[in-house]
Amino acid sequence: MESFQYVSYAQEVIFGPGSLARLSERVEHYGLQRLMLCTNRSMRANGCAALVETALGERLAAVFEPVEPHVMDVQVAVAVASAEEKQVDGIVGLGGGSPIGMAKAASFTLEKQRMARSTRTCTPTDQPLVPVIAIPTTYAGSEMTAVCGITHTRENPPQKVTLSDPRIAPKLVIYDPELTTDLPPEMTASTGINALAHCIEALYSITRNPLSTAAAVSGVRHIFHALPICFAQGGNLDARSEMLLGAHLAGLSLAGVKMALHHGLCHVLGGTAKIPHGIANSIMLPHVLRFNAQATAPLLFPAVEAMGVAVNERAAAPGKAAVEAAAQRIYELAGAMNLPRRLRDAGVKESDLPRLAQLGFENRTVHNNPRPIESVAQIESILRAAW
Repeated sequence: MESFQYVSYAQEVIFGPGSLARLSERVEHYGLQRLMLCTNRSMRANGCAALVETALGERLAAVFEPVEPHVMDVQVAVAVASAEEKQVDGIVGLGGGSPIGMAKAASFTLEKQRMARSTRTCTPTDQPLVPVIAIPTTYAGSEMTAVCGITHTRENPPQKVTLSDPRIAPKLVIYDPELTTDLPPEMTASTGINALAHCIEALYSITRNPLSTAAAVSGVRHIFHALPICFAQGGNLDARSEMLLGAHLAGLSLAGVKMALHHGLCHVLGGTAKIPHGIANSIMLPHVLRFNAQATAPLLFPAVEAMGVAVNERAAAPGKAAVEAAAQRIYELAGAMNLPRRLRDAGVKESDLPRLAQLGFENRTVHNNPRPIESVAQIESILRAAW
């Protein structure tokens, strides 16, 4: 048996259709009096923001919108200034990975400012001064992790930098599938592939553990079954519920392990090339799977089978064949959902590839990969295959 070590976080998770109705009750339970809502234009347009504002009532002290993609440092500064002015004691992130990421980044920055101490924590049980309540309406998974990424816009080129601390994890997560039924098909597809990628990287993470593995395999099964239905039938509440469950398991699987090459490259593509995170995932996942096949195949067999790919143990190279089939199946699923499958289709120029490869090689997350990354050329080769 392999040795393992992991950290879990003090979170309350409420899941099920209609769960948003419990927001007011839980806010009162936690004793929060002045909250800021972080959200975006789509949540305002579809009425979800108004539902949250009504639930919070007089406890709503500030609203920060519209949150832009990739959690930019300039927006974090504005959100924090607003939170300080209103003296908020909790932050609600409503929407996808960007609004929830903004809530996490603002909370952690407020902690630093108010406590005038280092961001480094001594114990995994440290609690945040300004807790985050996450209400996800996509499948991005940010609600389950103690990580936030902030894009430093003043750098040339801009770069997305990740922070990790137990206090960043949202203290309350409300999953209400009813809030996802009007999620547009492209956002459904791209964030769904993102959730699938969480499961894949959790399975071969260098810090994987039995809990992350169990959650990841179950997540793959739910995602692969429900995602095509959600894409084709957005109002199907049963499929939306199953997909949101898969996304929860995906986020849970990744919460206690280190990400690797795939997510490191996607952060570079998002922060520097401005590719939406879900789109970057849909393009890169098949190529990173193939690159890592020789080092990860046995670990991926349960997920491969959950995708409906038979693993022929008697084949000359069963691992490589099975992972190749899984990569092709993901590629075909992305195509069936009309997602871009090449970097050039997402606006990346061929002349950009060497610079992106260099930034990828400098990314710390990339070097957590189970197959060692030894040169910039390796990364450029992957990017060229994806271009």
